[in-house]
Amino acid sequence: MNARTEPAEAEAEPDATARPALIRELLLVAGLFLVYKLGRQLAVGHTGNAFRNAHRVWDAERTLRLPPETAVQSALLHGHTLVRLANTYYATVHFPATLAFLVWLYLRRPAHYVWARRVLAVVTTAALVLPFTFPLAPPRMLSGTGLVDTARRYGPSVYGPPAADHLSNQFAAMPSLHFGWALMVAVGLIAATRSRWRRLWLLHPLITLLVIVGTANHYWLDALVATAMLGITLAVIRPPHRTATAAGRGTGRLAPREQVLAGAGR
Repeated sequence: MNARTEPAEAEAEPDATARPALIRELLLVAGLFLVYKLGRQLAVGHTGNAFRNAHRVWDAERTLRLPPETAVQSALLHGHTLVRLANTYYATVHFPATLAFLVWLYLRRPAHYVWARRVLAVVTTAALVLPFTFPLAPPRMLSGTGLVDTARRYGPSVYGPPAADHLSNQFAAMPSLHFGWALMVAVGLIAATRSRWRRLWLLHPLITLLVIVGTANHYWLDALVATAMLGITLAVIRPPHRTATAAGRGTGRLAPREQVLAGAGR
């Protein structure tokens, strides 16, 4: 038979990694969310320290000349519709967006899913330590700042009175996992996709940042600490590499394929 050239078999996609067992992953992700909720519940009973730390954080932000949280909240308070949208975003987007992100990665990018799940697990676990060592009252509880509790005043609210709220620890403002998880969703989708528009996913953490600050649920420093924790974790847990074949997908260009000599030796 005459030798002829033909493309080698298509390379396996880097995310064509064997998908982890579904039941195990459901248990792991459910455990992650449960640890997040119960871990914050354990760090209670530090009300005095939480308010002292809140005043320290507020003063530190003024020393660092960070923009006042009141400026963001003033923009939200221009209309009831805008502030209610911000409260709704805070109450309803955090968990569903993160869960949808993990489900999509699990189905379409298994290797990236394993990476993202590990990063989220490490960041969440590390974030649970701070409420024990640095309890922090959110800015909506501080008097003399000019901030109001937008959720309680305009609705919807996810929190009840702190003393009667058995579902969350309201004195665990730092770090902001609302922002940390949102940033990881954006980073993960940018790493796992190749669309020219993929950096628009950064709008999710940006909107989340404006919402958590404007509704007076978090300080700027809460988001900065979450960013630092995520950055350190990402430096240790690196995303999977993509091959040339995957890199060409979504760009309208075919990735180069290796040519092999077929028929020789047959």
